[in-house]
Amino acid sequence: MDEALLRSLTPSVLTILVRRGADFAAAEDAVQEALVEAVRVWPAEQPRDPKGWLVTVAWRKFLDGARADTARRRREGLVDEEPAPGPAPAVDDTLQLYFLCAHPSLTPSSAVALTLRAVGGLTTRQIAQAYLVPEATMAQRISRAKRTVSGVRFDRPGDVATVLRVLYLVFNEGYSGDVDLAAEAIRLTRQLAAQVDHPEVAGLLALMLLHHARRAARTAPDGSLVPLAEQDRGRWDTGSIAEGVAILQAALARDRLGEFQAQAAIAALHADAPTAEETDWVQIVEWYDELARLTDSPVVRLNRAVAVGEADGPRAGLAALAALDDALPRHTAVAAYLHERDGDLTTAARLYAEAARKAPDLAERDHLTRQAARLNARRSR
Repeated sequence: MDEALLRSLTPSVLTILVRRGADFAAAEDAVQEALVEAVRVWPAEQPRDPKGWLVTVAWRKFLDGARADTARRRREGLVDEEPAPGPAPAVDDTLQLYFLCAHPSLTPSSAVALTLRAVGGLTTRQIAQAYLVPEATMAQRISRAKRTVSGVRFDRPGDVATVLRVLYLVFNEGYSGDVDLAAEAIRLTRQLAAQVDHPEVAGLLALMLLHHARRAARTAPDGSLVPLAEQDRGRWDTGSIAEGVAILQAALARDRLGEFQAQAAIAALHADAPTAEETDWVQIVEWYDELARLTDSPVVRLNRAVAVGEADGPRAGLAALAALDDALPRHTAVAAYLHERDGDLTTAARLYAEAARKAPDLAERDHLTRQAARLNARRSR
């Protein structure tokens, strides 16, 4: 059973059902039922046209559900539109589906959450972590979004800004290791950049390329995380870095600064440094100031505190950190790092251990646990 194939076909099948008149929630349910049927049937005999098979089965599942609905007369008319057997057109509808989910009837935050769940393949828990809200709250938000668009015809696609936000979050989640979505997010953003001439689209593509260029160096052979300062820069993809920098420079030249361009500028400064010690932290702080002005994001201010600690010393970084809510994700890990830089190994070890208990995934927890053990070993000598 080729699970990757099923995952890649899902957006196109969902788009076809929506275009044929199915409301979004019912179409999503029908596609999921078709996927379950594929998992049951395909191991014995995979169809020659997997996409056509999924479209046909999903459409029949939708009609089965529609006939049971009270609005029988309206939906029975859809029976005549059942797709004819035969090969389905080989069209990549994924990006179009992103736009359809960013429907004007939804708030931007609800549209992002719905798209991440229905198209991006993220779990409700992953989306909740990205938005810094409880999982139950995010589940309710997604349910409300589905109810809002239920019965709505998707002929008024949403705006580019919402689609960019979704692609950005999908890319970020691609680094978690749960689902490899980063390359797919880059592919879709390339498509968007070819269709939409906007500096923020270019800024997001540059940001993705610059981060993805470091991917091979982010983990050790045993799967453990390697901090940026300790990464083997010889393993960075210089081609992706060069492409990302060129795209960013062209976007910045248009003098319409946005948050993705600012983030890409920070990533470019990291990529430009031959060694960690040669990083231009002063300029990075300046870009974080711009980014904070654009977003007013507490996560941005948390990252800025690290940069301030590098540019002006750990105590300056701790002072910047003190102004932030200590309930922020990774706040404790940042505090541990800055205390270690300041020479307070006892406090740093305690905070690393505390941060490990709060870590959102196993790789980060193990990394922070090792940091605490390393400092405790140094103190015991």
